[in-house]
Parts: sequence; C-alpha cells; structure tokens
Amino acid sequence: MDVDIESLVHLEQSFYDQGYEDGFAHGRIHGLIEGRALGREKGYEMFEELGFYEGFALTWQKIYESTGRSEDRVIHNIRVLLDSIAQFPRTNPPPPSGPSSELDPSTEVDILRLFRQIRARYKVLCATLGARPSLRAMDNDSQESVDGEEPMQLDSGSIPKKVWEVDNIGKRTTGPQQLSF
Repeated sequence: MDVDIESLVHLEQSFYDQGYEDGFAHGRIHGLIEGRALGREKGYEMFEELGFYEGFALTWQKIYESTGRSEDRVIHNIRVLLDSIAQFPRTNPPPPSGPSSELDPSTEVDILRLFRQIRARYKVLCATLGARPSLRAMDNDSQESVDGEEPMQLDSGSIPKKVWEVDNIGKRTTGPQQLSF
C-alpha cells in the first residue's frame, strides 16, 4: 500500500482550494443574475424620473410656443434641460473589443454626474417658471427640503385630517359621549 504523505499534509489546503473555486464560480453566476435584476430596477427608476423631467420641459415649451411668450431665460432653460436629457445614454455601451478590459475614460459617460446636472437644471427651470419642483421620483433617502419646506409626498392631493375638533368652542357640554376636561 503506497500512501503519498505529501498529499496528506496538504489535504486541508486542497479541499479549501476546491471549495473556493466552486464557490467563486457559483457566486459569479448568481452575482450576474442579481446584478442584472438590480440594474433593470434602478434603470427603470432613473428613466421614470428622466421622463418626468422631459415631459415637464416639453409641456412648458408647448405652452410658451402656443401663447407666443418669448421669455429668453425660460426658453433657454427649457432647451438646456432637453439637451441634457438627450445626452443621457439610452443603450448599454458595447463590451470592449481590445485586449484591455478597461474602457477609455474619455469616451465613458459619468451617468451619476449627468443625472445630478439634469436634476439641477430641472430645479433652475422650475425657479424661472415660479413652479415648485416635484422631487417625487428621487430616492426617499436623498430627498432634501425645498425652500425650507418638507419634501412633497405622492399623495399630496389629500386633505389632512383635523386632530382636534374646534366646532363647540365656548360650549361646555357633558354627557356620555362628550366629556369636558
């Protein structure tokens, strides 16, 4: 019976290496699946917000064209916002074909920076129009107050309930249903 002592000494390391390789391959597959799902979700959220901004700008552009008003600042801000939205990439970039796996930084678009610029230009347009910016599409974590007010909620059309009834001021009635303290 010939036993290889060298393989017995490194037995634990060989099992560790094999488990690591299997786990790495398994994690890569599931990471791709989860990454694609997360990318679709975040992409949908971003384009929902961009669509809102584009619709807002196009609506005001049509209003200004139909009324014949030609306020240069408003028209300029509408054009700048629409141009910024047009620069936003609509498709994924092709994978690099060269030996280098890195993309050329000069051709790569910084999506987050461009998105922040679009949000800022939307706020500038709202300021020139005198409209309150609706930041409803932004993440709840990153919402900031506008002019010291609370961020607008989605169900802003509902009337807030009164906490205390003020109907019977001065009348002190006591009974089983109406207690006076």
